[in-house]
Amino acid sequence: MQELPVVSAISEAESRVKKPSWLRVKLPIGESYKHVRGLVDTHKLHTICESGNCPNMGECWGAGTATFMILGNICTRSCGFCAVATGRPEPADWDEPQRVAEAIHLMKVKHAVITSVDRDELKDGGSTIWYNTIQAVKALNPDTTLETLIPDFRGFTDQIQRIIDAAPEVVSHNMETVERLTRQVRIQAKYRRSLEVLNVLKKGGMRTKTGIMLGLGETKEEVVQSMEDLVSVGVDVLTLGQYLQPTPKHLPVQRFVHPDEFAELREIGYELGFDYVESGPLVRSSYHSEKHVFKGYGRKMWEQEKTGVAAL
Repeated sequence: MQELPVVSAISEAESRVKKPSWLRVKLPIGESYKHVRGLVDTHKLHTICESGNCPNMGECWGAGTATFMILGNICTRSCGFCAVATGRPEPADWDEPQRVAEAIHLMKVKHAVITSVDRDELKDGGSTIWYNTIQAVKALNPDTTLETLIPDFRGFTDQIQRIIDAAPEVVSHNMETVERLTRQVRIQAKYRRSLEVLNVLKKGGMRTKTGIMLGLGETKEEVVQSMEDLVSVGVDVLTLGQYLQPTPKHLPVQRFVHPDEFAELREIGYELGFDYVESGPLVRSSYHSEKHVFKGYGRKMWEQEKTGVAAL
């Protein structure tokens, strides 16, 4: 699964590394949260907010937004970090694209995020459902901007091309970790293959985005090297967040990264040339994603911070 999966409660295995004060999360409450909860249930939709146990669910749902997960909620891969269930998925639901589009319309959101499980057992990797979903969302919600957080489609360019042809405003594919840890963290994925996916997307004219989790045992030098690799293939937006262990069966947290380190990496990211860098302990792939659509917005804020000029 490509989203950064997290939980608001720390597991027993993680408790061996003391939970820092900066990882406090508010419980989801409020009428807007209840409204979104009702829409998700009524339309039988899957969200990575729930499947990934995201700590920002209360904030995002309270603001009337959610990240939808298509192609079911069972993944064909078994990544060491991910809270999404692994197993044999149900057959593809060809009515799902319209249901997602209708839910986005009812929520009246200006920016929507769609992700999916990996469907390696499907001949097209699920790319046709992806294409149909993007088209359905655009048809019913012409004023809504759209980010798609896609799997690697095993590197098949014809499947990646379907996403390019559908033309969402942002296409994201997460690296998740540094090259040395990829086999342990992502298992069936490959670091260089993911880089090539982002390269193909960029050459296809997409605004590209990726995310990396910290706290899995990577070094600062490895993170910076990954950032340089991403800049080399033209990635526009980078998110950096703290990994949290979903269950005792998943990879343990090696350390909690201090907010000052995230701030330093944000600075390095902008200096390397990223257009937008979102970096902090609770940052997740789709967090504040409505801001990631606009070219130059993040860099302008960063430059204004450096000069002491208030951002507009």
